Amino acid sequence: MPTIGIVGAGPGIGLSIAKVFGRNGFSVALVARTQEKIDALAAELGQEGIEAAGFTADVTDRPSLASAFSRIKERFDPIDVLEYSPKPDMNPEAMIAPLDATVDNLQSELDYYLHGGLTAARQVLPEMIERDAGTLLFTTGGSSKEVLAGPVEFGNVAVATAALRAYVLKLNQQLTGTGVYATHVPIFAWIGSGGPETQADTIAEHYWELYTKREGAEHPYDVR
Repeated sequence: MPTIGIVGAGPGIGLSIAKVFGRNGFSVALVARTQEKIDALAAELGQEGIEAAGFTADVTDRPSLASAFSRIKERFDPIDVLEYSPKPDMNPEAMIAPLDATVDNLQSELDYYLHGGLTAARQVLPEMIERDAGTLLFTTGGSSKEVLAGPVEFGNVAVATAALRAYVLKLNQQLTGTGVYATHVPIFAWIGSGGPETQADTIAEHYWELYTKREGAEHPYDVR
């Protein structure tokens, strides 16, 4: 049975992606910081007949993240699909405008997005390359791709997610011609804020389409 690893799993888009892939024959490894929360998600998936388990890790703690993937390998077959979408910190104190940016207050966001995503990818890429098969899906907000009209206080997040985006685009370039596929999904929507097109279940179908078609380095989900 193929396995999808979802890093940053939560009750929104992470759970919806888990359900889409689970209904299509995947087992699901959920990675997040709180065991109780991911155990609840795994139980919900189990009620739908989807094999799932939770593994705690903090994406800013690279040894913690590597350990989670080791435990996933013990529990499931090798990961066939990695989806990386850590939830952004919406605490106003964590949001920095460009004029207030420093090396120190950018570092935490780079650890969260770029270094966390890179660490997660490196846990699965060697085996994927050896098998010549695998998919890596990286999710960020739209500010990774465009300068949006939203609050300038998202400046540090935009810098960090743009760095992750650049990594994924270059990774896609290097993997072209192999059986391993990497793509970036910038989401231009407040998930759950409006009509059906903003709902997590609808957005999750976009990921299944990317997995099946395996075309292109970037696929924005844009409902503007």
